Amino acid sequence: MADPDSAYILAAVARRLDLSTRRLFLRQALGLGTLGLLSGCKVVDGLGAEQALSGMNDFNDRVQAWLFDPMRRAREYPESAITRPFPFNSFYSPNTPDLAPEIDLAGWVLNVTGRVERKADWTLPRLYDLPRFTQITRHICIEGWSAIGKWTGVRLSYFLQRVGADMRARYVTFRCDDEYVTSIDMATALHPQTQLCLWMDDQILSRRHGFPVKLRVPTKLGFKNAKHVGEIEVGNDYTGGYWETYGYNWHSGL
Repeated sequence: MADPDSAYILAAVARRLDLSTRRLFLRQALGLGTLGLLSGCKVVDGLGAEQALSGMNDFNDRVQAWLFDPMRRAREYPESAITRPFPFNSFYSPNTPDLAPEIDLAGWVLNVTGRVERKADWTLPRLYDLPRFTQITRHICIEGWSAIGKWTGVRLSYFLQRVGADMRARYVTFRCDDEYVTSIDMATALHPQTQLCLWMDDQILSRRHGFPVKLRVPTKLGFKNAKHVGEIEVGNDYTGGYWETYGYNWHSGL
């Protein structure tokens, strides 16, 4: 006889997956043996269920990483589609842009650490001098809203080349002046639309939207697009991120 909690556990796991992976999982899952195989635990109580969910989160990340096409571009839009005003959101308050950090440019630098050859700090004028490109892409928030913005800056792949980053490293981590942290895989970092954004809608990036540097990754959900970036670290150690510690999928690709 099937465990009476099977349907509940499978449904709970499925809710943690993105739509395409959820369909695959529900089509192929035959019972709690699937969960035990993926999570290495016996689902008999709340702790076991949480371990199973965590295992499925890891599984979802692996599937998304496998499906990620480093050359497939996010859709770009005409200027007529830009959302104005562009919404404000943050991990500390969704409705209080006045809490965004005030950056003192007199002492501000972008730190470069980890597996890179040239670890010299970058001032904002140096960043402004780098080759730039513009994209009009959609920001998709995990909370259910989206908005289209015009973003200008330097390709992260170009910046990583300039600092002599080890392109074989697994992760690029972003630590921010508002204490936010997130990380992405190297394939995403090298994607042609992944950008260190310095201007938004033809204006210097505003304080509320991430001044002086914002990570723009249109191939991922909004919470991966860190604002107020103050350090970029290249390495092989998984560093996770702020929301990932609360159960959000780390890869979070679109």
